[in-house]
Amino acid sequence: MRRFTTVLAFFVVMAITASACSNAKSGNDKKPEATQIASTENPSGSDKEVKPEFLTKETFKEKIWDFDKNPEEWVYEGSEPAIIDFYADWCKPCKMVGPILGEIAKDYDGKIKVYKIDTQKQRELAAIFQVTSIPAFLYIPMDGKPSMDKGFKQKEAFERIIKDFLLKE
Repeated sequence: MRRFTTVLAFFVVMAITASACSNAKSGNDKKPEATQIASTENPSGSDKEVKPEFLTKETFKEKIWDFDKNPEEWVYEGSEPAIIDFYADWCKPCKMVGPILGEIAKDYDGKIKVYKIDTQKQRELAAIFQVTSIPAFLYIPMDGKPSMDKGFKQKEAFERIIKDFLLKE
């Protein structure tokens, strides 16, 4: 009887795990819309929503780095330091970090930019930065080279990186 209970428990755990994994990758999850990430008022009092901006290859080349024009040298095109979140719709930690980055975008509006890149749709950009696990983050200071990091982070960790690396306060 004990062996039967152990085998039954094993199959129950396997069924739950298989169900969770298939739900995560099935594509049935809704794409995180910008309004789900952050729908907040600008601290300046205007009705403008402050939220991360989604980048494509074309907008990346305009706003971040034109790697076709400068393939051997990092030339940042932006006017503020930036954080780029490499994510996928099926990734649970990516979904958890989305609202945090929405808060960061609101809290640091006018000081830093927050962008998102869907690694499933923008595979070339993910390959350029050798993104092999997500979430992954590219931190871009105004001066110097950008830095990559990966894994879920709490808001305090992002704030420390912003203070010490992006704004160098």
